[in-house]
Amino acid sequence: MSDRVLIRPYVTEKTTYQMEEGKYSFVCSLEASKPEIRQAIEDRYPGVEVENVRTQVVPGKRRRQFRDGNMIEGRTSGFKKAIVELDPEGEQIDFFEGI
Repeated sequence: MSDRVLIRPYVTEKTTYQMEEGKYSFVCSLEASKPEIRQAIEDRYPGVEVENVRTQVVPGKRRRQFRDGNMIEGRTSGFKKAIVELDPEGEQIDFFEGI
């Protein structure tokens, strides 16, 4: 179940600062609900206890490309972002463990 719900960690400069506060961001399936996300995090990372889950649907962006004198318009796909807050007394997630 966790493979279909969680797609990948969402690491940006802002989310890196939030990791110090115990908040981690993930790209999730658009159909995933908050209880499914909570269960997927606790299954994938043993010893981690989820305290709070917030979700946000990020819309896709318009993209334009000029090619051979013509303009091609397109759109990137949107995604669902989940911000997961972990229990401060519990274990934390380390994304950069193997680096």
